[in-house]
Amino acid sequence: MRSHASPAAAPGATHPSSIPPFIPPFRRLHEAIAPWAASAPERIALMDAHRALRYGELDAAVQHTASTLASLGVQGGDRVVLVTENSVGCSVILLALSQLDAWSVPVNARLSPREVGNIVEHADARLTLYLDSDFPEAREHGLARGARWAEWPHVGRLLIGPLNAGAAREPVADDPAEQVAALIYTTGTTGASKGVMLTHANLMFIGHSNRMQARVQPGDRIYGVLPISHVYGLSVLLVGPISNGATVYYEPRFRPDQLARMLREEALTVLHGVPAMYAKTIEWSRANRQSMRTPSLRVAQCGGAPLTMTLKAAFEDTFGIPLQNGYGMTETSPTVCQTRVESPRSDCSVGPAVPHVELRLGNVQADGSGELQVRGPNVMKGYYRRPDLTAIAIDAEGWLHTGDLARIDPDGAVSIVGRAKEIIIHSGFNVYPEEVEQSINAHPAVLQSAVVGRAIEGNEEVIAFIEVRAGMTLDEAELRTFLRERLSPYKMPAEVRVMAQLPAAPSGKILKAKLREALGAA
Repeated sequence: MRSHASPAAAPGATHPSSIPPFIPPFRRLHEAIAPWAASAPERIALMDAHRALRYGELDAAVQHTASTLASLGVQGGDRVVLVTENSVGCSVILLALSQLDAWSVPVNARLSPREVGNIVEHADARLTLYLDSDFPEAREHGLARGARWAEWPHVGRLLIGPLNAGAAREPVADDPAEQVAALIYTTGTTGASKGVMLTHANLMFIGHSNRMQARVQPGDRIYGVLPISHVYGLSVLLVGPISNGATVYYEPRFRPDQLARMLREEALTVLHGVPAMYAKTIEWSRANRQSMRTPSLRVAQCGGAPLTMTLKAAFEDTFGIPLQNGYGMTETSPTVCQTRVESPRSDCSVGPAVPHVELRLGNVQADGSGELQVRGPNVMKGYYRRPDLTAIAIDAEGWLHTGDLARIDPDGAVSIVGRAKEIIIHSGFNVYPEEVEQSINAHPAVLQSAVVGRAIEGNEEVIAFIEVRAGMTLDEAELRTFLRERLSPYKMPAEVRVMAQLPAAPSGKILKAKLREALGAA
């Protein structure tokens, strides 16, 4: 079901359409392989720098790996933590856990030992696996936690942690809307990390949605650099491709020169990224006078952070195709809204709700903005072992309260204004950080920025952190002149801090909590 607020409706009202309810095509995620193994067995499904698996080989690889996991004591309802970078082996293990009805808990290897330990403990993991790769972080985590070396076909070298024989098993449900497929821990950008329970039906809905919107088609070749440990990467670099007969080329770390090479040599057709990734690619392309245009690329998607008009225009000039935008969150598997491939927008709207998803605005303000609330087959089962937080996030009617502020246009297009918790109230006026960031990011010397509030006696100040483009300098006085043409006086930053690099999660999302900590320590 899909709906949106309209001018004729009461504030926050929704209007359901006649779209029938979503019915998952399979019981479990790994079952999506079978149709493509039958119809396109020679097509490469998953590929990285070390190995490739065709669809005709993938099902056997998953079954063999599932048997290996079972021999280690993994059963349905167990949580298995996978400390990893993007790879074929990582995806094979995730699909094998689906076959066992165990819960995958993918964790980015670049997290700190404390963060990894907290997740393993909170998830009460039966087993923790550390995939060896071209980078040392996963193996360092494993060796520090007493893991032992092994070599698995289709996966490669990995470290196997000690079995937690006392881990409690969760009930197994036949219903894909009840059985948890993945436990994804949020990055903690707005507070402490939480374990988000995503079901098989949640994730299969995203694969279905991608197909219905022509974002993934059979035979597509997808660049796989977004971390699979993050819900955005998991959905578009594993669930979407295997559900729709596409090929993924996994990369563990982003490098603009590698993206340029892959575009040419592998004739990529679909590109997913976050704004910081695209900004750095454009900067590299200009500095090296390397064209990023290729006749094969048909879809480029942006998500994970606010998109600015400056970046959108620069991308479209550099790549020669429209940059699609979208909005989602871990709790929605993640997709809520997307611009349409067949009708790209000229603004930075995140587009209308995807089919089957309902939207409404709560606590609508005079300017038409309100808290975005979401209901549909994409909404999580809940927060693991935190029914109190689940009850706060999802109300009795099934509406997820996102905490994000949005406006909905008459045509259904959504614009994200900011986070309710991040609004800065300066001299009685609401300041939305995203608006200030978009104005700052329009300056030619700025690569990216983050705006937070700082409490002072009786008020809040606007503080801007800025990452400057390589080889350029930022004159603060000139920047302020530039901003005065774009911002009201009460929105102007009280202080500008230039940083060599803004703190970011592996997904590319800027960690504003760390910036607030820096303010508190100053």
